[in-house]
Amino acid sequence: MNVTQTRLRRILWVMLVGVCLYGALAIYRGVDKMRDALAGYAWWTLVAACALAFGNYVLRFFKWEFYLARLGIKNVTKSDSFLTFLSGFVLTVTPGKVGEVFKSLVLKETHNVPVAVTAPIVVAERVTDLIGIIVLIVIGSLGFSGGLFWAGVGSTLVFVLLVVVASRSLSLGIIHVIGRMPGPFARIAPKLRDAYESLATLVAPSNLLFPTLLSVIAWSLECASLWIIVRGFGANADLKLCAFFYATSTLAGALVPVPGGLGVTEKALEEQLVNLGHVSPGAATASMILVRFATLWFAVLVGFVALSRLKKRYPTLLQSSEAPAESAESLQKAP
Repeated sequence: MNVTQTRLRRILWVMLVGVCLYGALAIYRGVDKMRDALAGYAWWTLVAACALAFGNYVLRFFKWEFYLARLGIKNVTKSDSFLTFLSGFVLTVTPGKVGEVFKSLVLKETHNVPVAVTAPIVVAERVTDLIGIIVLIVIGSLGFSGGLFWAGVGSTLVFVLLVVVASRSLSLGIIHVIGRMPGPFARIAPKLRDAYESLATLVAPSNLLFPTLLSVIAWSLECASLWIIVRGFGANADLKLCAFFYATSTLAGALVPVPGGLGVTEKALEEQLVNLGHVSPGAATASMILVRFATLWFAVLVGFVALSRLKKRYPTLLQSSEAPAESAESLQKAP
Protein backbone atom coordinates (compact mmCIF):
# COMPACT_ATOMS: atom_id res chain seq x y z
CA MET A 1 0.00 0.00 0.00
CA ASN A 2 1.55 3.37 -1.00
CA VAL A 3 1.59 6.55 1.06
CA THR A 4 -1.45 8.06 -0.69
CA GLN A 5 -3.59 4.99 0.00
CA THR A 6 -2.48 4.97 3.64
CA ARG A 7 -3.41 8.60 4.12
CA LEU A 8 -6.73 8.09 2.34
CA ARG A 9 -7.59 5.17 4.63
CA ARG A 10 -6.80 7.24 7.74
CA ILE A 11 -8.92 10.14 6.51
CA LEU A 12 -11.83 7.80 5.76
CA TRP A 13 -11.59 6.44 9.31
CA VAL A 14 -11.70 9.96 10.74
CA MET A 15 -14.67 10.77 8.52
CA LEU A 16 -16.45 7.66 9.83
CA VAL A 17 -15.77 8.78 13.41
CA GLY A 18 -17.16 12.20 12.51
CA VAL A 19 -20.37 10.72 11.07
CA CYS A 20 -20.84 8.63 14.24
CA LEU A 21 -20.21 11.67 16.41
CA TYR A 22 -22.71 13.83 14.53
CA GLY A 23 -25.25 11.01 14.64
CA ALA A 24 -24.83 10.68 18.40
CA LEU A 25 -25.25 14.43 18.89
CA ALA A 26 -28.37 14.41 16.71
CA ILE A 27 -29.87 11.59 18.79
CA TYR A 28 -28.90 13.39 22.02
CA ARG A 29 -30.56 16.62 20.92
CA GLY A 30 -33.51 14.84 19.35
CA VAL A 31 -33.70 13.60 15.79
CA ASP A 32 -37.27 14.86 15.43
CA LYS A 33 -36.30 18.38 16.54
CA MET A 34 -33.39 18.46 14.13
CA ARG A 35 -35.55 17.15 11.29
CA ASP A 36 -38.14 19.86 11.98
CA ALA A 37 -35.40 22.51 11.95
CA LEU A 38 -34.01 21.23 8.65
CA ALA A 39 -37.48 21.21 7.09
CA GLY A 40 -37.55 25.01 7.15
CA TYR A 41 -33.88 25.56 6.46
CA ALA A 42 -32.78 27.88 3.64
CA TRP A 43 -30.30 25.59 1.89
CA TRP A 44 -28.78 28.38 -0.17
CA THR A 45 -27.06 29.54 3.02
CA LEU A 46 -24.99 26.32 3.05
CA VAL A 47 -23.73 27.16 -0.44
CA ALA A 48 -22.93 30.68 0.75
CA ALA A 49 -21.09 29.25 3.78
CA CYS A 50 -18.94 27.05 1.53
CA ALA A 51 -18.18 30.09 -0.64
CA LEU A 52 -17.11 32.04 2.45
CA ALA A 53 -14.91 29.12 3.52
CA PHE A 54 -13.28 29.06 0.08
CA GLY A 55 -12.65 32.79 0.46
CA ASN A 56 -10.78 31.87 3.65
CA TYR A 57 -8.57 29.50 1.64
CA VAL A 58 -7.82 32.15 -0.99
CA LEU A 59 -6.74 34.71 1.61
CA ARG A 60 -4.57 32.15 3.39
CA PHE A 61 -3.02 31.28 0.03
CA PHE A 62 -1.83 34.89 -0.19
CA LYS A 63 -0.15 34.31 3.16
CA TRP A 64 1.50 31.15 1.79
CA GLU A 65 2.76 33.18 -1.19
CA PHE A 66 4.06 35.88 1.16
CA TYR A 67 6.11 33.31 3.07
CA LEU A 68 7.45 31.67 -0.10
CA ALA A 69 8.62 35.08 -1.29
CA ARG A 70 10.32 35.78 2.04
CA LEU A 71 12.19 32.48 1.72
CA GLY A 72 13.28 33.35 -1.82
CA ILE A 73 11.30 30.56 -3.51
CA LYS A 74 10.38 31.94 -6.93
CA ASN A 75 10.39 28.99 -9.34
CA VAL A 76 6.80 27.93 -8.60
CA THR A 77 4.01 29.17 -10.86
CA LYS A 78 0.97 30.73 -9.18
CA SER A 79 -1.24 27.93 -10.49
CA ASP A 80 0.99 25.18 -9.11
CA SER A 81 1.44 27.09 -5.87
CA PHE A 82 -2.34 27.45 -5.40
CA LEU A 83 -2.97 23.76 -6.04
CA THR A 84 -0.09 22.84 -3.75
CA PHE A 85 -1.48 25.02 -0.99
CA LEU A 86 -4.97 23.56 -1.37
CA SER A 87 -3.60 20.00 -1.42
CA GLY A 88 -2.51 20.52 2.20
CA PHE A 89 -6.18 20.45 3.19
CA VAL A 90 -6.20 16.72 2.46
CA LEU A 91 -4.68 16.31 5.92
CA THR A 92 -6.77 18.97 7.64
CA VAL A 93 -8.15 16.27 9.94
CA THR A 94 -4.85 15.85 11.78
CA PRO A 95 -4.05 17.08 15.31
CA GLY A 96 -3.19 20.78 15.19
CA LYS A 97 -3.34 20.54 11.36
CA VAL A 98 0.35 19.63 11.38
CA GLY A 99 -0.44 17.35 8.48
CA GLU A 100 -0.56 20.45 6.31
CA VAL A 101 3.23 20.06 6.08
CA PHE A 102 2.14 17.64 3.37
CA LYS A 103 2.15 20.60 0.97
CA SER A 104 5.88 20.96 1.63
CA LEU A 105 6.32 17.36 0.52
CA VAL A 106 4.28 18.08 -2.63
CA LEU A 107 6.44 21.11 -3.38
CA LYS A 108 9.55 18.97 -2.98
CA GLU A 109 8.34 16.38 -5.48
CA THR A 110 7.00 18.85 -8.03
CA HIS A 111 9.61 21.62 -7.86
CA ASN A 112 12.48 20.07 -5.88
CA VAL A 113 12.19 22.58 -3.03
CA PRO A 114 13.62 20.91 0.14
CA VAL A 115 10.95 20.05 2.69
CA ALA A 116 13.08 21.46 5.51
CA VAL A 117 13.01 24.87 3.80
CA THR A 118 9.22 25.22 3.56
CA ALA A 119 8.02 23.11 6.55
CA PRO A 120 8.50 26.07 8.96
CA ILE A 121 5.87 27.93 6.93
CA VAL A 122 3.25 25.62 8.44
CA VAL A 123 4.28 26.66 11.94
CA ALA A 124 4.34 30.35 10.97
CA GLU A 125 0.84 29.92 9.53
CA ARG A 126 -0.36 28.40 12.80
CA VAL A 127 1.16 31.27 14.82
CA THR A 128 -0.53 33.97 12.74
CA ASP A 129 -3.77 31.96 12.60
CA LEU A 130 -3.71 31.72 16.40
CA ILE A 131 -3.28 35.47 16.71
CA GLY A 132 -6.07 36.02 14.20
CA ILE A 133 -8.45 33.69 16.06
CA ILE A 134 -7.74 35.40 19.38
CA VAL A 135 -8.36 38.82 17.81
CA LEU A 136 -11.75 37.55 16.60
CA ILE A 137 -12.51 36.25 20.10
CA VAL A 138 -11.77 39.73 21.43
CA ILE A 139 -14.04 41.36 18.83
CA GLY A 140 -16.80 38.79 19.30
CA SER A 141 -16.70 38.98 23.11
CA LEU A 142 -17.86 42.58 22.93
CA GLY A 143 -21.20 41.28 21.70
CA PHE A 144 -22.49 40.02 25.08
CA SER A 145 -22.62 40.98 28.74
CA GLY A 146 -19.39 40.20 30.54
CA GLY A 147 -17.50 40.13 27.28
CA LEU A 148 -15.06 42.82 28.43
CA PHE A 149 -13.35 40.22 30.61
CA TRP A 150 -12.75 37.92 27.65
CA ALA A 151 -11.68 40.89 25.54
CA GLY A 152 -9.08 41.76 28.17
CA VAL A 153 -7.82 38.18 28.39
CA GLY A 154 -7.65 37.85 24.61
CA SER A 155 -5.87 41.17 24.16
CA THR A 156 -3.30 40.17 26.76
CA LEU A 157 -2.71 36.83 25.04
CA VAL A 158 -2.20 38.53 21.67
CA PHE A 159 0.23 41.01 23.16
CA VAL A 160 2.22 38.32 24.96
CA LEU A 161 2.32 36.08 21.89
CA LEU A 162 3.50 38.94 19.67
CA VAL A 163 6.22 39.89 22.13
CA VAL A 164 7.44 36.29 22.44
CA VAL A 165 7.59 35.44 18.74
CA ALA A 166 9.11 38.80 17.85
CA SER A 167 11.89 38.56 20.47
CA ARG A 168 14.63 36.06 19.67
CA SER A 169 16.21 36.30 23.12
CA LEU A 170 12.89 35.85 24.92
CA SER A 171 11.85 32.90 22.75
CA LEU A 172 15.17 31.10 23.18
CA GLY A 173 15.06 31.90 26.91
CA ILE A 174 11.67 30.22 27.25
CA ILE A 175 12.92 27.22 25.27
CA HIS A 176 15.95 27.03 27.59
CA VAL A 177 13.64 26.95 30.62
CA ILE A 178 11.58 24.19 28.98
CA GLY A 179 14.80 22.22 28.40
CA ARG A 180 15.56 22.29 32.12
CA MET A 181 12.17 20.84 33.02
CA PRO A 182 11.83 17.10 33.76
CA GLY A 183 10.31 14.40 31.60
CA PRO A 184 9.35 14.96 27.95
CA PHE A 185 9.99 18.71 28.11
CA ALA A 186 13.76 18.22 28.05
CA ARG A 187 13.44 16.07 24.91
CA ILE A 188 11.35 18.53 22.93
CA ALA A 189 13.51 21.58 23.75
CA PRO A 190 16.13 20.86 21.02
CA LYS A 191 13.34 20.46 18.44
CA LEU A 192 11.78 23.73 19.56
CA ARG A 193 15.17 25.46 19.28
CA ASP A 194 15.75 24.11 15.76
CA ALA A 195 12.21 25.06 14.76
CA TYR A 196 12.64 28.62 16.03
CA GLU A 197 15.92 29.01 14.18
CA SER A 198 14.13 27.94 10.99
CA LEU A 199 11.29 30.30 11.76
CA ALA A 200 13.48 33.31 12.57
CA THR A 201 12.87 34.94 9.17
CA LEU A 202 9.16 34.20 9.08
CA VAL A 203 8.34 35.48 12.57
CA ALA A 204 10.45 38.64 12.38
CA PRO A 205 8.33 41.70 13.34
CA SER A 206 8.37 42.98 9.75
CA ASN A 207 6.87 39.68 8.57
CA LEU A 208 4.11 39.40 11.17
CA LEU A 209 1.74 42.27 10.42
CA PHE A 210 0.57 41.39 6.90
CA PRO A 211 0.07 37.61 7.50
CA THR A 212 -1.73 38.31 10.78
CA LEU A 213 -4.06 40.80 9.09
CA LEU A 214 -4.80 38.20 6.41
CA SER A 215 -5.54 35.64 9.13
CA VAL A 216 -8.01 37.95 10.87
CA ILE A 217 -9.90 38.63 7.63
CA ALA A 218 -9.72 35.01 6.47
CA TRP A 219 -11.07 33.50 9.69
CA SER A 220 -13.73 36.19 9.94
CA LEU A 221 -15.16 34.73 6.72
CA GLU A 222 -15.58 31.34 8.41
CA CYS A 223 -17.16 33.05 11.41
CA ALA A 224 -19.59 34.62 8.94
CA SER A 225 -20.31 31.13 7.56
CA LEU A 226 -21.66 30.11 10.97
CA TRP A 227 -23.72 33.29 11.17
CA ILE A 228 -25.31 32.79 7.76
CA ILE A 229 -26.10 29.12 8.45
CA VAL A 230 -27.76 29.96 11.77
CA ARG A 231 -29.74 32.69 10.01
CA GLY A 232 -30.81 30.03 7.51
CA PHE A 233 -32.76 28.41 10.36
CA GLY A 234 -34.55 31.68 11.08
CA ALA A 235 -32.60 32.34 14.28
CA ASN A 236 -31.89 35.99 15.09
CA ALA A 237 -28.15 35.48 15.50
CA ASP A 238 -25.73 38.34 16.14
CA LEU A 239 -22.66 38.36 13.87
CA LYS A 240 -20.23 39.26 16.67
CA LEU A 241 -21.65 36.51 18.87
CA CYS A 242 -21.27 33.97 16.07
CA ALA A 243 -17.68 35.14 15.62
CA PHE A 244 -17.06 34.50 19.32
CA PHE A 245 -18.71 31.06 19.18
CA TYR A 246 -16.81 29.95 16.09
CA ALA A 247 -13.45 31.36 17.16
CA THR A 248 -13.53 29.93 20.69
CA SER A 249 -14.67 26.48 19.54
CA THR A 250 -12.02 26.46 16.79
CA LEU A 251 -9.34 27.40 19.31
CA ALA A 252 -10.53 24.71 21.71
CA GLY A 253 -10.38 22.09 18.95
CA ALA A 254 -6.90 23.21 17.90
CA LEU A 255 -5.51 22.99 21.44
CA VAL A 256 -6.65 19.40 21.98
CA PRO A 257 -4.58 16.77 20.09
CA VAL A 258 -7.46 15.07 18.28
CA PRO A 259 -7.93 14.88 14.48
CA GLY A 260 -9.60 18.05 13.26
CA GLY A 261 -10.67 18.90 16.80
CA LEU A 262 -13.45 16.31 16.41
CA GLY A 263 -15.76 16.19 19.40
CA VAL A 264 -14.23 19.22 21.09
CA THR A 265 -15.09 21.85 18.50
CA GLU A 266 -18.55 20.39 17.89
CA LYS A 267 -19.49 20.27 21.57
CA ALA A 268 -18.19 23.78 22.31
CA LEU A 269 -19.95 25.24 19.29
CA GLU A 270 -23.27 23.56 19.94
CA GLU A 271 -23.36 24.41 23.65
CA GLN A 272 -22.58 28.07 23.01
CA LEU A 273 -25.28 28.32 20.35
CA VAL A 274 -27.85 26.96 22.80
CA ASN A 275 -26.75 28.61 26.06
CA LEU A 276 -25.43 31.97 24.86
CA GLY A 277 -27.02 32.35 21.43
CA HIS A 278 -30.43 31.06 22.55
CA VAL A 279 -30.73 28.91 19.43
CA SER A 280 -33.11 25.95 19.77
CA PRO A 281 -31.34 22.61 20.42
CA GLY A 282 -32.45 21.11 17.11
CA ALA A 283 -31.32 24.12 15.08
CA ALA A 284 -28.07 24.35 17.08
CA THR A 285 -27.16 20.72 16.33
CA ALA A 286 -28.05 21.10 12.66
CA SER A 287 -26.12 24.38 12.43
CA MET A 288 -23.07 22.78 14.00
CA ILE A 289 -23.13 19.85 11.57
CA LEU A 290 -23.63 22.08 8.52
CA VAL A 291 -20.93 24.58 9.48
CA ARG A 292 -18.48 21.74 10.14
CA PHE A 293 -19.25 20.41 6.67
CA ALA A 294 -18.70 23.85 5.15
CA THR A 295 -15.47 24.59 7.03
CA LEU A 296 -13.87 21.20 7.71
CA TRP A 297 -15.04 18.45 5.37
CA PHE A 298 -15.39 20.84 2.44
CA ALA A 299 -11.71 21.69 2.94
CA VAL A 300 -10.77 18.00 2.76
CA LEU A 301 -12.79 17.68 -0.46
CA VAL A 302 -11.08 20.75 -1.94
CA GLY A 303 -7.72 19.25 -0.97
CA PHE A 304 -8.43 16.01 -2.81
CA VAL A 305 -9.57 17.88 -5.93
CA ALA A 306 -6.41 20.01 -5.90
CA LEU A 307 -4.22 16.96 -5.36
CA SER A 308 -5.86 15.13 -8.25
CA ARG A 309 -5.19 18.12 -10.53
CA LEU A 310 -1.55 18.11 -9.47
CA LYS A 311 -1.33 14.36 -10.10
CA LYS A 312 -2.42 14.97 -13.69
CA ARG A 313 0.32 17.56 -14.11
CA TYR A 314 2.94 15.49 -12.29
CA PRO A 315 2.06 11.79 -12.72
CA THR A 316 4.93 10.58 -10.47
CA LEU A 317 3.76 12.70 -7.53
CA LEU A 318 3.79 10.75 -4.21
CA GLN A 319 5.04 7.56 -5.84
CA SER A 320 8.52 7.79 -4.29
CA SER A 321 9.22 5.28 -1.54
CA GLU A 322 11.21 7.99 0.27
CA ALA A 323 8.22 10.30 0.56
CA PRO A 324 6.77 8.89 3.80
CA ALA A 325 10.12 9.00 5.59
CA GLU A 326 10.85 12.58 4.58
CA SER A 327 7.37 13.72 5.52
CA ALA A 328 7.62 12.03 8.92
CA GLU A 329 11.02 13.58 9.57
CA SER A 330 9.71 17.05 8.78
CA LEU A 331 6.72 16.57 11.07
CA GLN A 332 9.03 15.60 13.90
CA LYS A 333 10.94 18.86 13.47
CA ALA A 334 7.80 20.93 13.75
CA PRO A 335 6.88 22.08 17.28
